[in-house]
Amino acid sequence: MKFLSPAISRLALLRIAHIERWVANPVATQREVLQDLVTHGQYTSFGRKYGFNEIFNIRKFKEAVPISEYEDLKPFIDRLFEGEEQVLWNTPVHWFAKSSGTTSDKSKFIPITEESLEDCHYQAAKDVLALYYKFNNDSDLLTGKGLVIGGSHQISKINDDISVGDLSAVLLQNTPMWANWIRTPELSIALMDEWETKIEQLAQSTILENVTSISGVPTWTLLLIKRILEITGKQTLKEVWPSLELYIHGGVSFTPYKEQFQKLIGPGCHYLEMYNASEGFFAAQDDPSVEGMLLFLDHGIFYEFMPTEEYGKEKPRTIGLDKVELDKNYALVISTNGGLWRYLVGDTIKFTSLSPYRIVVTGRLKQFINAFGEEVMVDNTDKAIAAAAKTTGLVVKDYTAAPIYFGDQNQGAHEWLIEFENTPENLSAFTIALDQNLKSLNSDYEAKRYKDIALGLPKVTALPGGLFHTWLKNKGKLGGQHKVPRLSNDRRYIDELLLLLQQYA
Repeated sequence: MKFLSPAISRLALLRIAHIERWVANPVATQREVLQDLVTHGQYTSFGRKYGFNEIFNIRKFKEAVPISEYEDLKPFIDRLFEGEEQVLWNTPVHWFAKSSGTTSDKSKFIPITEESLEDCHYQAAKDVLALYYKFNNDSDLLTGKGLVIGGSHQISKINDDISVGDLSAVLLQNTPMWANWIRTPELSIALMDEWETKIEQLAQSTILENVTSISGVPTWTLLLIKRILEITGKQTLKEVWPSLELYIHGGVSFTPYKEQFQKLIGPGCHYLEMYNASEGFFAAQDDPSVEGMLLFLDHGIFYEFMPTEEYGKEKPRTIGLDKVELDKNYALVISTNGGLWRYLVGDTIKFTSLSPYRIVVTGRLKQFINAFGEEVMVDNTDKAIAAAAKTTGLVVKDYTAAPIYFGDQNQGAHEWLIEFENTPENLSAFTIALDQNLKSLNSDYEAKRYKDIALGLPKVTALPGGLFHTWLKNKGKLGGQHKVPRLSNDRRYIDELLLLLQQYA
């Protein structure tokens, strides 16, 4: 199939010309996207409620439509489940992406329309491929198979016309037949919902394939890689799959994992980050030499950016692309061709470039530590963890952190629970390195740590291997997009983990 490579490269470059057009006209492109969305939305119950037929510009849209979170849209989504049409979008909704998240026991059901499938998720996937070929025009990526480590199907029928599954299942279920020729494993394995068995089946069924790319959340991908190396007795994945050239990752920061992947995969593999959620495919890395992912502006999503200090206000302020600043945290607010209107995703991002518009995900609105005014975000802790691990020769598998509150017997501090790949010989040295790196990354944290007045040295506990895995399994959140919450501003999760740790002892 190598004869296909030149033709694929030419097709990818044709797509690049389209991407370059909206990159060159970002504000106008977004204005057109909103106009198209409102045109569709005016025929819906939501559109009639908020007077979409009288909205002719962005200012009117923001004045008429309130910012919503999932609970605000839930009454409309319940009506869709009951079979009502034209509630949030003017075409039928046959699929919902079930998204429970790590930090909530309640599931969210995100409507997936034909437009959001074709014009957002699938079109963005094609653009990711085009962007990759732009920098690797002699690639043989599509001459082999892509190993997809998706979520679990867990499909359920609401009625004859509506089905529910996690996003990866919805995408796999609706992909064209030809896509199955270049993907592995077979659907029955890809959609298994019991993850311990699934990892074994994935390993056994793909070893003899010609795998050229892997995509999946880093934590589960690492488990699969290690199992494959155990079975084959090889030292690196490139020895198993010599044509492997790309790992596509997303869902969590890759910073703490990068060194492990480079060691286990071996040299000669490219890494590409993308930002794909149930609510939409928002961004992907367009240039491997620079930080940040290109924000996709022409895929049926209109973006607003809420300064994080506005969160919780009765009428929070949002701004458009023309007003955003570099290195400032914003909460993402979206209106989409899936029928989400001024929807607060919950992720925080910052811009690394304004021409073109590139972003990095810095955390979650509800995943931070600000118990003492330190305003520590996941972006800070991921980088500090990676730097401390490198300094001390350790490899961090996963972590979580939360505040230790002031009390009669203790000073305020941060408590960290960390699973290491290798046993720390000097945990104190790692703790000091972690603290120093956090100070260098976050001036508010540095100020609170001054002379230990407001914050003491972090308390770090090394967990036995598998404890996070057991905790997620006990909560029924094993696999897929479920992740250990990096940060919490209360002690709910960390106290659960410490209780589990006592049972390990």
